[in-house]
Amino acid sequence: MHIELFGFDTTPERFEASLRDARAQGFGRYWTPQIFGHDALTTIAVAARDVPDIRVGTSVVPTYPRHPMMLAQQALTTQSIIDGRLDLGIGPSHKPVVEGMWGYSFDRPIAHMRDYLTILTKLLTDRRVSHGGDAVTGRGEITPPPADPPPVFVAALGSQLLRLTGRIADGTITWMTGPATLANHTAPTINQAAAEAGRPAPQIVAGFPVCVTDDVDTARARAAKDLVVYGTLPSYRAMLDREGLGGPEDIAIIGNAAEVSDRINGLAECGVTSFAGSAFGTLDEQAATRETLISLLG
Repeated sequence: MHIELFGFDTTPERFEASLRDARAQGFGRYWTPQIFGHDALTTIAVAARDVPDIRVGTSVVPTYPRHPMMLAQQALTTQSIIDGRLDLGIGPSHKPVVEGMWGYSFDRPIAHMRDYLTILTKLLTDRRVSHGGDAVTGRGEITPPPADPPPVFVAALGSQLLRLTGRIADGTITWMTGPATLANHTAPTINQAAAEAGRPAPQIVAGFPVCVTDDVDTARARAAKDLVVYGTLPSYRAMLDREGLGGPEDIAIIGNAAEVSDRINGLAECGVTSFAGSAFGTLDEQAATRETLISLLG
């Protein structure tokens, strides 16, 4: 199991500094989100261009605001700029965001993702597509700079999206998904779908908030406050419920260095191929967390 980083950098300059630190410390991949701050792919193109020898991934770009033809152009342009080190993570986002903020219908997210992935992967590999889908249509040709198609990851949590991802994409990225769920739901569902489609075993990237600390109660309280929104979004709430957990503070990996290391290492037995740690806490706790993650690098 690979040990990787997940960071919430606020500017391209800070992102580049984080990439340089991560590469120097031996990490092989760094994931960055697409939320309401920097645009992830633009930031990657700017910041990663001069930081070689580390892969960079989006976790994740929401699909509804960007037609797959536009995203394919942007992803391949970024891929060409950073010499083929992009991992393209995408996801449907959440109903409150898609409908409440963007004004799109979220009635058929699986049909949307099926069409979206079909169009996107075809464009990434062949640069042309003709697909008239039930939810998304894509017909045309793109001519971005030459680049290999980046691997495509989907934020797949439920069974239908996991099966779709296994049939079409290269892997999944999870969040708020615990070890029992990963072992008994995520890994077997996506792996079986990939095998039935004659595809290679997909990557399973599991993201977790992590804090190495001697003050577990305070760290739990911080996680409950800072991550509270994840307990209210339906797809994440379903994963917490499946795990039998009350809130994000229950899924966060918190404890001393040995306890945190044991919990992370145990995820390899759940089918996880990459662990993406998102450090939180005080500056000292974040530094201790990074040191622990460094110690787990193979």
